[in-house]
Amino acid sequence: MALDRWIALVFVTFCCAYGYLAFATMDQLLPPFMQRNPVWPSTFPKVLAILGVIVGLVVLFGLEKPDSQSEPSATDINYRRLHEYKLGQALMLLGLMALYALSLRPMGFLLSTTVFLMAGSAILGERRWVIMFAVSAVAAGSVWYLVQQVLGIFLRPLPFFLGG
Repeated sequence: MALDRWIALVFVTFCCAYGYLAFATMDQLLPPFMQRNPVWPSTFPKVLAILGVIVGLVVLFGLEKPDSQSEPSATDINYRRLHEYKLGQALMLLGLMALYALSLRPMGFLLSTTVFLMAGSAILGERRWVIMFAVSAVAAGSVWYLVQQVLGIFLRPLPFFLGG
């Protein structure tokens, strides 16, 4: 079985477990006044689980591929040639995401997001440091402003030792 079908099988299994949780466990704890609502807190997870199972089954059964294609195209993932893909970059980005999540509280949103965006673009090959810093700082500041000021959700902007 091809790599995309194995991934689809894992995805369908995850969606089934997620759907079980959405259908069987989320609605039991609703207070009586919410049980008469047409939309419950579990409605969106139920829709996501059903759509995920449908999409996963389409990939698992190969319904998205045309029948006339006998050999894999250049865009298909060939698990026999995984060493030719840029797995190092992908793994470094995953590690960077984990470090970003761990650094949000101690470093503050603005500093950790700016460093994350700069490091991520450096991993992907960007070498113009001035542009990387400018874009990262503007993006982090814009997101912080929208979340903090517009939505009213508190994000610690600065590191804890600077009073953020």
